[in-house]
Amino acid sequence: MTRRTDAPPLTDTGHTGGPRLLVLRALGLGDLLTAVPALRALRRAYPGHRLMLAAPARMAEAARATGAVDRLLPTSAPGRSVPGRIDWAGPPPDVAVDLHGNGPPSHLPLRALRPARLFAYAHPGTPDLPGPAWRDDEHEGTRWCRLLSWYGIRADPSDLRVPPPERPSPAPGAVVLHPGADAAARRWPAERFAAVGGALRAAGHRVVVTAGAGEARSAHAVARGAGLPRSAVLGGDADVPFADLAALTAGARAVVVGDTGPAHLATALGTPSVVLFGPVAPRLWGPPPSALHRVLWHPDSDAARPGDAHGDVPDERLLRITVAEVLEAVNRLPDPLGTLTGADR
Repeated sequence: MTRRTDAPPLTDTGHTGGPRLLVLRALGLGDLLTAVPALRALRRAYPGHRLMLAAPARMAEAARATGAVDRLLPTSAPGRSVPGRIDWAGPPPDVAVDLHGNGPPSHLPLRALRPARLFAYAHPGTPDLPGPAWRDDEHEGTRWCRLLSWYGIRADPSDLRVPPPERPSPAPGAVVLHPGADAAARRWPAERFAAVGGALRAAGHRVVVTAGAGEARSAHAVARGAGLPRSAVLGGDADVPFADLAALTAGARAVVVGDTGPAHLATALGTPSVVLFGPVAPRLWGPPPSALHRVLWHPDSDAARPGDAHGDVPDERLLRITVAEVLEAVNRLPDPLGTLTGADR
């Protein structure tokens, strides 16, 4: 059963009766969306359990969109740190699953709740917990499906799609530019996004710029450089609400984005995308092979993580991507809205 992405949030801090399954994944939007196949596998394996997701409260609407989560248990930590504790009410969970990380930092908060079963990757720091061996060179979505498979739960890494919201797009048919990311290492320069936006606008495309909380300055710089009005920027002072972002993405001509959450949302909704990679290989976090998605990356080795994904300057591999490459990639995407040319829009 699927749930609408524009339904009310599903937060819960209290105890309700019946068996409960707790999943820890207290990270951002892209992290949640890459875990959708694992969450759905758990939902199928435990149909009588209430599936509780320990994640930031802002993920509630996205969690609902997965069709797998019954309740969100608000849990967070600064940056990408592991929460030190989980506020859990009532009897211990019947099953707890670590989809957050590998090792004591994420194992111990779950073990402190005394679950009847705890699924996690093996680690020398918690030798009493069985589990498969962690692999560094593995796609993030495949990683969690392999964990569940080790415990006898079948999971399909390709089960990534979420249904579009019923609400209309605020900018139907637009090319969406998302210049932000939570680290500078994965932010393609704003002036290059502006050049892409200006060229697309000149070709007759509608262009909008999305921004997360705190990204208003960069997003408006992109809009100005592209010759777009201030109204073309969505978000910035705060995140774009998930239902609005999902509606925009579902109705978009294409999304141009770095290695961050909206890239995974485009994959989940089947929207064509151009995704720009730098410090981390697409084989770890990229979209599945498809004509819908074009990945741009210029590595100088076969390393899966040639740079620092959380670095404070743009990664050198990211900077090798040119404006002309991005425009060519956008033009080669299939058009989900038909065969209109830019001039026809």
